[in-house]
Amino acid sequence: MKFSANLGFLWADRPLPEAIRAAKAAGFDAVECHWPYDVPAVETKAALEETGLPMLGLNTRRGNVAIGENGLAALPGREADARSAIDEAIAYAKVVSATAIHVMAGNSSGLRARQAFRDNLAYACEAAGDAVTILIEPLNHYNAPGYFLNSTSQAADIIREVGKSNLRMMFDFYHIQIMEGDVTRRFESLLPLIGHVQVASVPDRGKPDHGELDYSYVLERIEALGWRRPIGAEYIPETAAAPDISWLTRYRSRW
Repeated sequence: MKFSANLGFLWADRPLPEAIRAAKAAGFDAVECHWPYDVPAVETKAALEETGLPMLGLNTRRGNVAIGENGLAALPGREADARSAIDEAIAYAKVVSATAIHVMAGNSSGLRARQAFRDNLAYACEAAGDAVTILIEPLNHYNAPGYFLNSTSQAADIIREVGKSNLRMMFDFYHIQIMEGDVTRRFESLLPLIGHVQVASVPDRGKPDHGELDYSYVLERIEALGWRRPIGAEYIPETAAAPDISWLTRYRSRW
């Protein structure tokens, strides 16, 4: 089983190229990030080539964080801003050979928001082409209050409505356990629509080896269902400078 280090949380105290090198030294098979845009894409590419790690994905910008924005794609009237963020993410992804972009919906609700989200996702899928998967991710109401996309059923419906082959769901076991539970059955039923998987403990969002979810069972079930791509470790470490990755060795010894 392969694992990807989410550098939005792991080694987040370091510049992105250094975080990539730290992930390689720790034994991860891939990396992913949140918002890499402060680092020139050529510098990120150089670190990826040096380490041999693939960059699985990155997020579109959140917008004006100072006023609480958490994405732009489901905000009616902000289509130009949303598409500018999408274009920026695609351009960065192509330089670093990232295979996916998480298009962040933002804080909104209602039919106009849904239509804006669908239209912007269709735009993203067309602009990205076959080389890049567009991801949408349901987020829980504790970490992302007011976020437009807040259930797997809503995400699945939108994916089907948009009808693009490169649009998929980010299935984060942490968020989905909090919102809906029944995670392994839900994962199995949604598997044809899933483009990436992330894990963290519940409820503290720490390393995936304690809490409500038994990841020994969850990961075994994922493996049995045929998932072979790297699983994203998107958890908040106890110490930013030296995250505890002992769980990685233990899980690797099982598969």
